[in-house]
Order: sequence, then structure tokens, then C-alpha cells
Amino acid sequence: MPKIGDIQLPDFPLLLAPMEDVSDPPFRALCKEQGADVVYTEFISSEGLIRDAAKSVMKLDIYEKERPVGIQIFGANLDSMLQSVEIVEKSRPDIIDINFGCPVKKVVSRGAGAGILKDIDLMVSLTKAMVEHSNLPITVKTRLGWDDDSIKIVEVAERLQDVGCKAISIHGRTRAQMYKGNANWDPIREVKNNPRMHIPVFGNGDVDTPEAALKMRDEYGLDGAMIGRASIGYPWIFREIKHFFETGTHLAPPTMEERVDAARRHLQMSIDWKGEILGVFETRRHYTNYFKGIPNFKEHRMKMVTSDDSASVFAAFDEVMEKFGNHNFTLA
Repeated sequence: MPKIGDIQLPDFPLLLAPMEDVSDPPFRALCKEQGADVVYTEFISSEGLIRDAAKSVMKLDIYEKERPVGIQIFGANLDSMLQSVEIVEKSRPDIIDINFGCPVKKVVSRGAGAGILKDIDLMVSLTKAMVEHSNLPITVKTRLGWDDDSIKIVEVAERLQDVGCKAISIHGRTRAQMYKGNANWDPIREVKNNPRMHIPVFGNGDVDTPEAALKMRDEYGLDGAMIGRASIGYPWIFREIKHFFETGTHLAPPTMEERVDAARRHLQMSIDWKGEILGVFETRRHYTNYFKGIPNFKEHRMKMVTSDDSASVFAAFDEVMEKFGNHNFTLA
């Protein structure tokens, strides 16, 4: 069974990917309840932490029920990254993860995230310095390469391991692909099959069904799966994969009551954590998937995603339960 430093994980753990404005404490709590083995914070700017920017500092909030939990930071300046490690350590995470994979232009243009894939030596030296600067396990999340002509992930993963990286999560796309096309897991398998590799190798990208997770485990031989977009508004993906692994059968999709309860709790936790305005606004992206597959639902969804006050959204949840609560839909 894989270990990240001294953290023992179950066989083929499921990890919640760090996602901007998604993997905050309320959503992480829901995913943890549904079987996520390791959860990661949204990625946090090292420069923002040093400036004491409110949004960056707020993302350091973690809770005991989440453990093991990793805080992910990004940046390309060595001094800033080392200072941010010292700030992050005060929040007592179990893991510090470095984002070498975010493809967003505003991050890449600063040489951070996937931008650092153009300078592998810097990627390795940053990782080495952070390992030497912290007693916490340092892990890395990255992509296959900058583009199809620069995929050197086998070599890169080995070099990161050699400077002390304790695990690596690899998204099966290049930066040039962004999120288009299909994820290519073949190079990730090559990393895992490298006889010199001994740290956990986690696969990421297009793990959106139990069958996909099983394929990543049994055909590609990876140590675990990191799940991102498939979990948005659908934390049940973790329990469904685990049920499929144990039984070979599909778990029944969540009932309407479960969906409304999750949406209601998600919204309330978000309001409690970040306030009414942001809590209402940043939870909207989840509602489409919370209620996916329900016929004639557009009117109710529009209320959820356009209302600016929580009372109206909670009222919309009540209407949904009243109208659909007794129906048996195939909701997945």
C-alpha cells in the first residue's frame, strides 16, 4: 500500500484534486464523507501568502476531519516559495504540494504552474529547496509536458524523486492541450514502470467513472487516482468507485433527498466559511451536477444559479424536494 512520507494510505487511494474556487473546506468535507482518502486545498499563490493577501491566507484553513490534507502552493521564485512554506507549516497540513501543472494563462505567464515545464532544471531545484526547507512531505502535481514535443515526464519524475519528492500526481495532458481531447495515461504508466521509481505515482485526468478508475489501477498499474472535474457537484464519485472495486457492481445513484441534503449543507457551510455573498456565488457551479438528469428542471436550476441571497436558494431546494422528492429518477 502506498505511503506519502510516513502517511500510510489504503490500497489505490482516491485523491481530491486541488481546484481553484472548488476544493474549499465545505466541498472537501463532503468529498471526505463520501470516501476521498486524501484531499487538497485550492492552489495558493506563494506571492499572495507573502503579501498576506486575504484570499490566499483564507485558503490555509484546514480542519481535523479532513486529514490527511495537503496544502498546494504555486510560484516560480525560490525565496517566495521558501517563505510560503514557513507560512503554510503554521496551518499544520499533512502534506505540502507544489503545483507544476496549472495551465491557466495568468499563472503560466509568471513562469509558475505548467509554465515551469519549460524549465525543468528550475522545477527540480525548487522542489529540492522546498524539501530541504520543510519537515513535511513535499509532493508534486504536474502535467506530461509543455506540448507533445517536450514530453519528458519519465525523466522529470525520476529527478523529482531523487531530490526528495514523496509522491507525484500526473495529469495525462500537456499544457498545450489545456483540458481538450482525451487524457493520455500511457506516459504515466511509463513513469510507474520505471524500475528506479519507488514513490507513489498517482494518475489524474478523465477519471470520471468507476470503470476508468479500475482501468487506471488494473491496466496501468498506478498507485492511486486523483479526481478533479468529475467530483464537482458530485462528491458521490468516490463512494461509487470504492463500491465498484469491492463488488464489481454499480452503486445506486444518490437519491433526490441525498442530493438536496448535500446541496443544502454545501451552501450553508460555504456561507458559514466565506460569508453570504461569496458563499452563494461560489456554490453555484455545483448545482448542475447535483441535480443532473432530472427532466424539466431548468426553472429550478435557474433559481439556484441566479439568486443572490441564500434564502431564495434554500427555498428552491425546498421546492425541488416537494416536486421531485417522491419520484425515482435515474439521476446519474
